[in-house]
Amino acid sequence: MPRQTYHAKPGEIEPAWHVLDAEGKILGRFATHAATILMGKHRPEYTPHVLSGDFVIVTNAAKIVMTGNKLDDKTLRRYSGYPSGQKVETYRRVLDRDPTRLVRQAIVRMLPSGRLGREIESRLKVYADDKHPHQAQQPKALEIG
Repeated sequence: MPRQTYHAKPGEIEPAWHVLDAEGKILGRFATHAATILMGKHRPEYTPHVLSGDFVIVTNAAKIVMTGNKLDDKTLRRYSGYPSGQKVETYRRVLDRDPTRLVRQAIVRMLPSGRLGREIESRLKVYADDKHPHQAQQPKALEIG
């Protein structure tokens, strides 16, 4: 057994494509599984400073579930940078208007910040219904408990 720690080099790890169905899943628990796959922590050759994760396609983002009163109590805040430019929306309103935004933000906020995190974020594809244009990549359906 080798005594050195293995570090993957950039471009050494071939990414796979996974489809995650968000229908009936709890938002936070679903986001942690998706972020783990995006970062590559499910692989034995995971290296923190190298892009070693897989591509993730999230379908049925409009059918995500939140427990308790979170749909009405929790809010998303944006700030434009101008005076009185703060926008506050409840999760219910965001889910009705753009369900992909809610799921995307939950996953992206669990990724590392910085250059590598932005590169990892580009491997996330979120769709509101069950159709996606990535059939050519032959994604594998992944079931999350």
